[in-house]
Formats: sequence, structure tokens, C-alpha cells
Amino acid sequence: MTRPLPVFRENVDKPVIWTVSISRLSDLFRDITLEFDDRATIEPIHLGFEEAVRHIRERLASERCDAVIAAGSNAAYLKSRLAVPVVIAKASGFDVLQALARARKVSPDIGVVSYQETMPELTEFQTTFGLSIAQRTYVTEEDARAQINELKAAGIKAIVGAGLVTDLAEEAGLTGVFVYSAASIRQAFDSALEIAHFTQLESSRGRSRPVADTLRAKHGLNDLRGDSPMMEVLRQSIVLFAKSPATVLIQGDTGTGKELVAQAIHRESLNAHGYANKPFVAVNCGAIAESLLESELFGYEEGAFTGSRRGGHAGLFEAAHRGTLFLDEIGEMPIALQTRLLRVLEEREVVRVGGTRPVPIDVRIICATHCNLETRINEGRFRADLFYRLSVLRLYLPPLRERPEDLAPLAEWCLKNALASLGVRPHANLHAEVNACAPLLSQYHWPGNVRELRNLMQRIALFLVAEPLQALTPNFVMRVAPELTGSSPNSMALPRPFDFRPPDTGETLTEILARFNGNRESAAKYLGISRTTLWRKLQQPR
Repeated sequence: MTRPLPVFRENVDKPVIWTVSISRLSDLFRDITLEFDDRATIEPIHLGFEEAVRHIRERLASERCDAVIAAGSNAAYLKSRLAVPVVIAKASGFDVLQALARARKVSPDIGVVSYQETMPELTEFQTTFGLSIAQRTYVTEEDARAQINELKAAGIKAIVGAGLVTDLAEEAGLTGVFVYSAASIRQAFDSALEIAHFTQLESSRGRSRPVADTLRAKHGLNDLRGDSPMMEVLRQSIVLFAKSPATVLIQGDTGTGKELVAQAIHRESLNAHGYANKPFVAVNCGAIAESLLESELFGYEEGAFTGSRRGGHAGLFEAAHRGTLFLDEIGEMPIALQTRLLRVLEEREVVRVGGTRPVPIDVRIICATHCNLETRINEGRFRADLFYRLSVLRLYLPPLRERPEDLAPLAEWCLKNALASLGVRPHANLHAEVNACAPLLSQYHWPGNVRELRNLMQRIALFLVAEPLQALTPNFVMRVAPELTGSSPNSMALPRPFDFRPPDTGETLTEILARFNGNRESAAKYLGISRTTLWRKLQQPR
């Protein structure tokens, strides 16, 4: 039987947060902890991987913890094995930029070793700015050590990465450049504090501890950008659908914002019925193996299978009680689970895996898919009765190419957000510059829709920060994003190699002007920009 959680008094008990690290990240955690000491009880755990999991599980049997903060491979390992929420500290694009600047001081040849995935944007970045960056990925510590030794054999002298990577690099006699900044770690603490407060609130109301990553809808109606007639109809539909508890099926291409719409429906529903802090739980049905998806959705009893947790585990339906459960990519759900899902929807109760006792639930279901479910029904891959049960209310999200009037405003909004994440204020002329690039953006098909546009703006922002005197022009956009014109990066004329260095070092604008005796036309020509752009840069506060 699951041991009941202690009841906490709102606004009295401080949240309890544990930080987990075995590398130099511990020092950064310690420094940031001082800033949050008055808002939370924060304790460091100097263990990693299986040792950390065992230690935390043992303590959770008798102690309370509202959130755990970790980073890199250690965080990924903990997140997949702990019931307590794990906040993963992530390096920002600006962190990577500054780390590369520090590494460049050591050697022109730089290695970047990251957990599981490379950073594709660095390939274009190094081509444009004349850097030599060798990227490697790792999963285990031994894997990381092997990648670093391989880079060392290739003549690499500086390695950029997280704590484990930089420790192993210095163990191999190389220079390790730590990628995390205080700002990124501070953001992780803010997120952990927010999750901890929400977990505390739910626990005080007698509910089970939440088991999903996302328990609050972060986005609302105002986050649906665009003034086209299609977007206005969409917003009106969301407000209307929020008044009903009926199931909603959202259909749209990849990247059109299906989860954002689901969150907006949830938020508007709370407003319509006067509720607050009801959970929003999301799960991607196509990203989890069938055997795991069943236990994640419906939960399991103690002893249901090898490795099951003592006391059992509440599933996502229970976690979403009195709130919303968002089933993304519902078309990927296996047929066997579709049958069980239909029964849960009809009976409004769930039976955990390995159990017999039904648990009553009150959950609003929102589903999303990018595929044609009617076609899958004809192919025998989706139950017709489940389709009709899920599609009481239906929403179609138009692809970006069908609302071209929203393209430029969306691009500007995404670019401003991307610059802000890098700590840079957009200049006053940005609106005009984005509009000047609009014809180039409009000729592209945008198969990845708004997500692809957002990712492109993040790339452009990174390049603008790296080359601060560069104006946003169609030629610049084509150089950074040759895919817009169907060109390959190698076919584009690259500019003079950029002298990559930290923002506060090297030759300043004042020194460049002095070199040309104050002649702005000569200085602008030397910098490869217009006199107007030079004037604008000179007006910016430094």
C-alpha cells in the first residue's frame, strides 16, 4: 500500500530541493544556492548515477524532497529512475558561444563532447566563422573517455562540455572548458522552485505526488501568435471548446503547435470554470515503448513486474485527476492499449497494471496527431470506436504556408525571444529588417512549420550575437540559412573569417574609428557594413 505523503501548510514550509553533481558543477550549484537560501531548503548530494539513485530512494522513504536539480548525463540517468521531479540544467546558446570563445584562446581546433546529441548549428557556425570544431557524443562515462582520447589523438587540445567531460579532458592532459554559466543554473533553480511549490500544493490537498514532467500548462491563448483569419478562428474555437468537458482531437502537421493549443484549452477551461492549479499532464504516445506506456498511463501495483517500485506507482491518469491529460501522437498508440484506453474513457476509472481495484478518475482528454486517423482505421491500425470517442470536438491547425501573413510577425517575435535568451536587446530597426527579409522567408515551404521557423530564428540570433556589427539583411539570412533557397552551405559565398573572441575584448568601435581618423565611411567599409548600421551600433549602450 502506498505510504501517504505528509501534509504541508501553504506558505509556511519551505520547498526542499536537492542538487546532484560529482563534478565542478558542484561549485556552481553551491554559489547559486546562496541566492535561493531564503526561499528553499537546498542540500547538495555529491554522488552520481546509480549511487545517487540508491541514496535518494533510501532517503525518500523517510524524508521529503520536492525537486532534484542535476545536469548532463547524470540528470538524464536520474530522471528515468526517480519518482521525484528532476530539473535538468541546460546550457544556453550563449553559454556555448562563450565556451567556444574561451577554448579558441587555447587552440584553433576545438572538441565539443555532448550527451547523446550533437549540436547541428555548430556545423554551420564553424563554416561561417572559420572555426574547426570536432563534435562527439557519449552515453556512459567510459564512452566519454573514449571520445576524448580519440580527439586527443587527432590533435585537439581544448574540449568543451559539461562537468564529467571537462574532468575527463583534464585527466587526459587537455584543457577542459566548462559550458555552464551561472545564468543557466539560476534558471534551473527557478524552475525547481516553481515545481516544488506546485508539488507542495497538490500534496497538501491529499493527492498523490505528481508523476509527469509537465504538471502545469505554461502557455495560454496569448501565446498563439498571428493575426490571420485562420488564427482568429482557432482562438475563438479554443475559447468555445474550453467551456465543455468533452474530448478534443487536434490535427495538424508537425511543428504547428498542437501541444501549445492543448495547453491553451486547459488554461481557458480553468478560467471558464473558476478553477486554479489543476494539473496538465502530457505524454507522447509514440515516444514510449508499449510495455512502458501501459504502466505510465495506468500505473502499476507493487510486484506487478520485475523492477516495479515498492508501494506501486500512480499512472498519468491519476496524476491528471480533475485536470487535463494530453495524449500527443495518439495515432502511434498500439492497438492493445487503444482497447484499454477506450474502457477507461467509458468507465471513468482506471485499474493499475497488476491490480484489481478500480480507481475513479475525473480527467479531460485532449489528443493530437499529425497523421490521418481515418486512413489508419481503414488499415486496421486504429479503432473506429475510439476515434469517435476522442473526436467529439475537433480542431485543425493550419500549416505556416497557409497563413503567409503571419510569417514576418512570427519571425520577429521568435527572433526577439531568441536574442533575449542570449542576453541581447533587439535594436530599434529590427522590425524593418525582418520585413525586408520577408520575401525571402515567404518563398520557402516551411515543412517544419512554426517550430522550424523558431529554430531558424535561434540560429540567426546566435550568428548576430557572434557578429554584432552585422545587420539583418536577406544576404545575411541566405548565408546563415541556405536551405531557404535550396542551396547547400558550400555553395554560398562566405564573408571574411570572423575573429571569434569574447564580447568585452579586442578592438572596439571607438578604436576602429580612430584607426580611420573618425571617417565613418572608411570604418564601415572596413567592417563590411553600411554607414547606417555603423551609426546604429554606435548609438547602442555599451
